Amino acid sequence: PLEMSAKKPVPFLRQVVPVRKKVQRDPRFDDLSGDYKPEIFMKTYSFLDSIKKQEKEMVQKQLKKCQNMEQKEKLQRLLNRMAQQEQAQKKQQKLRERELSLKRQQREFAKQGKKPFFLKKSEKRKLELAEKYAELKRSGKLESFLNKKRKRNAIKDKRHLPSQNNL
Repeated sequence: PLEMSAKKPVPFLRQVVPVRKKVQRDPRFDDLSGDYKPEIFMKTYSFLDSIKKQEKEMVQKQLKKCQNMEQKEKLQRLLNRMAQQEQAQKKQQKLRERELSLKRQQREFAKQGKKPFFLKKSEKRKLELAEKYAELKRSGKLESFLNKKRKRNAIKDKRHLPSQNNL
């Protein structure tokens, strides 16, 4: 058998038995955690909506009572962020509902024996735009929206025109 040299100092932390290293895993990217399904996620964590609503009301009450301008500004930003998150969640939910309705429609066609027809991304976008215009028309904000869009397009067009300095 081989003998260790006495001339070399023995290492302070010598590993006699190899220790198995703990493997850390991220559940977002791990297959063991399963696939992400937004419908199941929303059902499982639906209780968070009520908690968020309570927090929003609490922030609104604090905002009314607050005297300090810096604190008031902070609370206002927080309230705006909460409202934006709520709007984004509603928008996402609408999008999911639209997708589900299209899928149901395709299933119905398949049951009837017809060949399923899947919309292109551009056609989906057109449908979404038409829905947005209908919503704006109902709420009475269509004219202001179109004016803003015209201004935005005019600015874009102006950028592409040659400037007076270059002539």
